[in-house]
Amino acid sequence: MATVKSQMEAFRHEFYAIAIKADGDGKVVSGQFSDFPDDSSIFFNTPFQLISWDITPNWKGYYIMFSQDFVAQSNVLSELLTLFPFLKMDKSIPFVIPKEQLKPVLAIYESIWKEYNGEAQDKFQVIEAQVYLLLTLVKRFFEMQIDQETAQQNLKAADLKLLSRYQTLIQTSFYPDAKLETFSNLHSTSYYAEKLSVHPNHLNAVVKGISGITALNHIHNHILSLSKSYLAQTDWSVKEIAYALHFDSPNNFSSFFKKNTGNTPLTYRQESNL
Repeated sequence: MATVKSQMEAFRHEFYAIAIKADGDGKVVSGQFSDFPDDSSIFFNTPFQLISWDITPNWKGYYIMFSQDFVAQSNVLSELLTLFPFLKMDKSIPFVIPKEQLKPVLAIYESIWKEYNGEAQDKFQVIEAQVYLLLTLVKRFFEMQIDQETAQQNLKAADLKLLSRYQTLIQTSFYPDAKLETFSNLHSTSYYAEKLSVHPNHLNAVVKGISGITALNHIHNHILSLSKSYLAQTDWSVKEIAYALHFDSPNNFSSFFKKNTGNTPLTYRQESNL
């Protein structure tokens, strides 16, 4: 943590990142999340997510970052978002690490750090395995803190895979450099159903059956999360945000935002900067 700047204005993160705060004070805004646990905690960043921070020098911990290329070339991590859904933007909520588990988690980070600074030719293969071990352990903590009833549901593998592919497609479609067909309607479930080669009704039934909310709600929740990030962490105008999120007009964006939050975009921006 000695290499991390204590203050950083909002910027768009380009990597996957897994951070552990073992101790310390200060405020981090990762996407739309700013209420970080006071205890030792794990938090994440995903590619193209907005992040800013203002921390005090007493932070202790580690921060590992790796690129999408690192994931793509890895046999171990190629199914990253499917195996570890907590890395997705809408799932990457900071959570507490049990005190008795803090030491073994820190030991993995320390092992990765030593390997990275070593001279072994196969060090990145070892690091891949260590990152997989870290993520698997973090997944255990994550599942301990989510709704246990949901975790125990008997979900069909095919349906669960469809949900994961749908969530990933929503996320990647809103990436700034996403290659989209002309007139693509990223606010419509029909667009994603066509991409996934399923009927929109089937997609909605599967998504709602597993998650409890409709396929359209997933789209709206993601757009809302991105909207809050843009408003809280950039000086973009409402018009610029509206078109970045593929609304056909700023008025439609403002109406959508107010309907879902009770505030206008400008009011939300003012309150988030207090």
